[in-house]
Amino acid sequence: MWNVWWVWIVAGFSLGVLEILAPGYIFLGFAIGAVVTGALLGIGALGGSLPLLLVVFAVLSLVSWFVLRRVVGVAPGQEKIWHKDIND
Repeated sequence: MWNVWWVWIVAGFSLGVLEILAPGYIFLGFAIGAVVTGALLGIGALGGSLPLLLVVFAVLSLVSWFVLRRVVGVAPGQEKIWHKDIND
């Protein structure tokens, strides 16, 4: 079942919907990793066993999370720096 490309695509879109319900860019990296894994299976660039697919999915998810963090992460100067403690 996991060697079928559309299963990965559906799982990716499901994770995308979960990201909409619980925003925070947590599930979006996994969604992108699953969709890209499904696309690679669909064009025939990947094939093989489930452990290989899971490793590819994990690497693609991690890379997409780092790219998302760079693109939509915290902007410089957006951090709040406290100079005085409330208890002082």
